[in-house]
Amino acid sequence: MKSHVILTLVAIGCATSAVAQDAPEIAAAGAAMSDIPEGKGKIIFFRKGGLMGAAISCAVHEKEEKLTSLPPGKFAVVYAEPGIHEYSVKSEATDTLRLEIEPGETYYSKCSISMGIMAGRPNLSPSDKSTFDAMSAKLKPVEIKTE
Repeated sequence: MKSHVILTLVAIGCATSAVAQDAPEIAAAGAAMSDIPEGKGKIIFFRKGGLMGAAISCAVHEKEEKLTSLPPGKFAVVYAEPGIHEYSVKSEATDTLRLEIEPGETYYSKCSISMGIMAGRPNLSPSDKSTFDAMSAKLKPVEIKTE
């Protein structure tokens, strides 16, 4: 079963994600994360800690390219060109989050693990700054792929 979540904003055009690691920016989860490269948007993918689904990876992909894996209690910052992007996670099923990115904007996506038939199923859902901020003291950054 494939599920889709759509967060629609203003259409600007399609482009691929540009992923970058910025150590000072993600040095601590509670750090101010307001620096966004000119002409790009920022997506913060996060996953709360705990034992539920700990053995299941929340590997975030775009167009079959792995951007990051989120173990429990971690977050990753991804920068993307403006336009429509589809981020996916999968195990025995695929879940897709469709975002329309605007330059200078920050988006939040929470990964959670639900019960599956043979294994847990990772799910991506839109979130918000207040949810991320409430968890941020317990979250640690993960290294992400750089181009």
